[in-house]
Amino acid sequence: MKLPRASGILLHPTSLDGPHGSGDCGAAAYRFVDWLVDAGQSLWQILPLCGAGAGNSPYASSSAFAGNVLLIDLAALRRHGWLDDADLDAPQPFDPHRIDHERVRAFRMTRLERAARRFEALAGDAPQRLAFDGFCRAHAAWLDDYSLFMSLDEAHGRCSWTAWPQPLAAHQPQAVRDAMTRHAGRVAFWKFCQWCFFSQWQQLKSHANRRGVRIVGDLPIFISHQSAEVWARQDLFELRADGQPEVVAGVPPDFFSATGQRWGNPLYRWSAHAADGFAWWLQRLRLAFECVDIVRLDHFRGFAAHWEIPADEPTAVHGRWVDGPGAALFTAVESALGPTPIIAEDLGSITPDVLALRRRFGFPGMRVLQFAFGDDARNPYLPHNHDADSVVYPGTHDNDTCVGWWSGLGEPERHRVREYLNTDGADIAWTLIRAAQASVADTAIVAIQDVLGLDGRARMNTPGQASGCWEWRMSREQLQPWHAQRLAELGRIFGRSGWGRP
Repeated sequence: MKLPRASGILLHPTSLDGPHGSGDCGAAAYRFVDWLVDAGQSLWQILPLCGAGAGNSPYASSSAFAGNVLLIDLAALRRHGWLDDADLDAPQPFDPHRIDHERVRAFRMTRLERAARRFEALAGDAPQRLAFDGFCRAHAAWLDDYSLFMSLDEAHGRCSWTAWPQPLAAHQPQAVRDAMTRHAGRVAFWKFCQWCFFSQWQQLKSHANRRGVRIVGDLPIFISHQSAEVWARQDLFELRADGQPEVVAGVPPDFFSATGQRWGNPLYRWSAHAADGFAWWLQRLRLAFECVDIVRLDHFRGFAAHWEIPADEPTAVHGRWVDGPGAALFTAVESALGPTPIIAEDLGSITPDVLALRRRFGFPGMRVLQFAFGDDARNPYLPHNHDADSVVYPGTHDNDTCVGWWSGLGEPERHRVREYLNTDGADIAWTLIRAAQASVADTAIVAIQDVLGLDGRARMNTPGQASGCWEWRMSREQLQPWHAQRLAELGRIFGRSGWGRP
């Protein structure tokens, strides 16, 4: 699906300001949408909305469907009467610039538990109860397994689900029904949290859409082994009889890593997905498009072929390429959902079959300017080599900020940057922003850290780094009207009128 010529900002909601340690669906999110409108931006790109997993990464979630309950606006729960003023007072102020994930999780989960108890006590037959019950019925296909999985994960000390009693580990129907009864209170709590998240997120998305802003979401191709969906649908994953992965995901050795990357996610049993018409993927994408307007498919090349690593291998060296579902999956998606606005994350070493798959279905690919200056004028990331059916970024959440990137460049690359962009590097972030806006790529997305001209301390993620990532926050005073004015002017100059305003 061809996207209109537009521009937007990359900022995950957790990085917004607010009094409770991390950003959420509250007032700061609405202010940011309004700032996007002032800045002439019609796209807000976020990271996966699912709950964070290992290393606090949103790409390692306990569910492919559930939302991040830590994004729930606690102030809205107070307005419903499920929390009071004292509940929202932290014993000590939170750092406005960094997320202390452990402390934030403890604070927010305690308040959500209080809110759930008061909801149960106060709701009765009120409209909120009817709305909650309706949500649970509408989403039962994934919500029941998720809520039970989270309850069992807690009850078993967060050990691997393969270590649970065998009938439960095997997801046997009678064991599941018995566990639902035994853990009914906690199951209800997790369902309450999901209802709160989806209700609040839909209200925020509606506000953005009314103001002419579309949400660009992010869908990781793989999910964590310790997740509700792997436990509940073991037939859809390459698992051994004991539930442990037979093979795991990663990427082969390359210029950046002599041993490749061993991600450890279980791989899909694509033959089983194909046998039922890719129903699981259709369900996943339907829910994604309820939450966002455009979906960025992470690791798109894995749909053409993925790197399969034996689970007992400590590195990615002894893997092999195995065909993915290819066109069959996206034909099923197109048949069920119609033309879908999908962005294909096609970074890295891309083979002709991946390019052909992307172009067959009209998915724009990605171009990152920070990758453009390592060799010569044939580099595909240089603006003069861009295609219209692409999305250009100065840098993504996996890159350093532009200022941090520039400070770490060697002199040969700096020379190429200076020559190509006619710059001395003094305002490198805005130089790259301007280059992205000027590109023929239909879509230009800029990380908010680069709008603010921040150095590497504001980097969101360093791939392969197990700790210290996903912590950056933007304080309210950092974002100034002149940032919006400058972006709006670039949008006018380079014709990024976007999706139009209502």
